[in-house]
Amino acid sequence: MRIVKLTAALGLIATTLAACGDTATSRAATGGLGGAMIAGPAGAVVGGTVGAASAD
Repeated sequence: MRIVKLTAALGLIATTLAACGDTATSRAATGGLGGAMIAGPAGAVVGGTVGAASAD
């Protein structure tokens, strides 16, 4: 149960980081960092993609 709570907390942190930045590049970078914290290299790719896609 403790691992589930930790994973949920880290997911929330990654989501928050993916929303940071004013440009697509900065959102992709922060999304990649958040994803890397959660799931390593695969998470970095997903986080960067979501960060770039969330740009205006």
